[in-house]
Amino acid sequence: MESMPLAMGYMKSTALADERIAREAEIKILNYRGGKTLSSMANEMFRDGVPDVLAFSVLGWNFRTFGSLAETFKQLNPDGWVVMGGTHVAHQGSRVFRMFPEVDVVVNGEGEFVFRDILSARLDGTSPRELGSITGLTYQSPEGLPVKNEDRARIENLDDIPSPFLTGALELTDEKGDFRYDVAIMETNRGCPYKCAFCYWGGAIGQKVRAFSRDRLREELELFAKHQVHTIVLCDANFGLLRSDVDFMDDLIELREQYGFPRALETSWAKNKSKSFFEIVSKMKKAGMRSSFTLALQTLDDNTLNLMNRKNMKVNAWEDLAEWLGKEGLDLYAELIWGAPGETVESFMEGYDKLSRRVSRIACYPMLMLPNTDYTEQKSRYGIISVRGDNDDFEYMLANNTVTFAQNQQMQRFLYWARVVAEMCVLRSTWVGLRELGGITQSEALRSIGSYIEESGDPAAEPLRAAMASAIGGTGDIAQGVTLFYTDADSRELLLRWWASEIRPKLPAEVAPVVDEIFRFDLLTHPVYHDPDLPVPPEDALPVVSLRGEGYHVREDVKLEYDVPAIVAALRADREADLRPSPTSLDLYYRTGSHNAVTSTNHEVIIHYMGMSKEEALANAAALDTPAATSELVSDHGGCS
Repeated sequence: MESMPLAMGYMKSTALADERIAREAEIKILNYRGGKTLSSMANEMFRDGVPDVLAFSVLGWNFRTFGSLAETFKQLNPDGWVVMGGTHVAHQGSRVFRMFPEVDVVVNGEGEFVFRDILSARLDGTSPRELGSITGLTYQSPEGLPVKNEDRARIENLDDIPSPFLTGALELTDEKGDFRYDVAIMETNRGCPYKCAFCYWGGAIGQKVRAFSRDRLREELELFAKHQVHTIVLCDANFGLLRSDVDFMDDLIELREQYGFPRALETSWAKNKSKSFFEIVSKMKKAGMRSSFTLALQTLDDNTLNLMNRKNMKVNAWEDLAEWLGKEGLDLYAELIWGAPGETVESFMEGYDKLSRRVSRIACYPMLMLPNTDYTEQKSRYGIISVRGDNDDFEYMLANNTVTFAQNQQMQRFLYWARVVAEMCVLRSTWVGLRELGGITQSEALRSIGSYIEESGDPAAEPLRAAMASAIGGTGDIAQGVTLFYTDADSRELLLRWWASEIRPKLPAEVAPVVDEIFRFDLLTHPVYHDPDLPVPPEDALPVVSLRGEGYHVREDVKLEYDVPAIVAALRADREADLRPSPTSLDLYYRTGSHNAVTSTNHEVIIHYMGMSKEEALANAAALDTPAATSELVSDHGGCS
């Protein structure tokens, strides 16, 4: 499925709100998936004629691609205009023009009204070399020199931007009438009060937080509910910071009661958890609304936090929050950055294991130097040595004042297995069993997996090893490893052999059977995958039932020698677990349609496809205070929806 091009939708809806532009111009959005070749894009883009203006929404992963397309465009239409906007090129006009002289204009900051003014200038017959009257952009002078105009003030009233959903600027359905995107993307506000050394969010959209109106957001939510959108993803920097965020959640839950959708919310949660955050979380739990709650820590090392400009943030009082969310039974994950100045291998691993005692799903990202951030502008101060990606324009850290080149290579291997196996939920409950019952930390187990696969002569290890090898430097094919573990039987068997040879011998005899069963339960709860290219499901496919209109595979009468869910819940809550054999039988429910999730690196989405109990599935499918959802058999060999 497509990713929603929200930024382009804003540009189009704002431009078409101008009567003259709506009358004299046609605006078309072209939305490409990752991996699309330049040749195929160029042929599709220009086969029905060449536009007058070609505008690109740019980030590091598409900068080079779009620069090449600009070159082709100018060959076809020398008088056409090329406009680039987005955080990767904002305030970088000199570099952009030097690398791609075919680009005429770079937009700095929020682009909706700047883009409208650029189109008006084009309709006026103005030269792209004479745009000095439009604030918020950089253009090329008649001599080819960059001219940076005065910055444009932030948009104070965000409702001045017409909704791309309510105006129809963004097509929401495909040819069959189904919602065409993997998730619905929204903003409830703009702005970030922080200015972290590695991040451009506050610099890009301003440190003053501005919000869209409640009425507008409710209209948008209702539209998505009518389209039966499962997951809303918010592009807010700190959702849960404002009192209006509670109102948004009230509306979301009320609409879910009425329509049965949306079912889940994903967002970047507020770094400092306020009263509003706890109120929102409580409301979500009561309503059965799913989300992944984020601890955006980035590091647990005080010196590194100070260099990050995050020392004064309260995110590091995180343990009580993690304990509370865990006891509430709510899904939680954390974020760390490897390679930040001040961090060492020892401090990072110590922080990782400290964090994993409360949160096993840790997203470990390699350090990137982004434009207009402190780290990029002060590389010499931090001793940063970097390299740009093969297929993107990001700068990847190779070494700095506290990390050698060799140490970074070692850690890139660890990050690969941490991301594939822990962040992407290949193993989930196993970590707490290993730690609390076997005395094996999460980092030790991950390093064991890495060593086993990297050194194994087993043919099944080769594809995983090849995917890992590409990860050195931070540009690796994470998705390939995830796909192998979830869809390839040989990779799954390899994981079982690793467990038998490397982990089980280290477990105390009295707890080994229990930890074995926790490990087996993790594998049993992997998403049910059916190759979407196969015309019919395999003969042994699990049956599918409908819960409030949503399909779930059902694995019936799963027998366990121990009550694994109860044991894991007790261990996570720091309670004494009953480790006596207790034969248990349960049915596991798996949301259908996992093929996009298990071939991606979106851990926030894949969690919704894991096997769950009937009670959890019903809670996931039913809205608050609605009649109890009923199950009905759809087919004996149901495939993925």
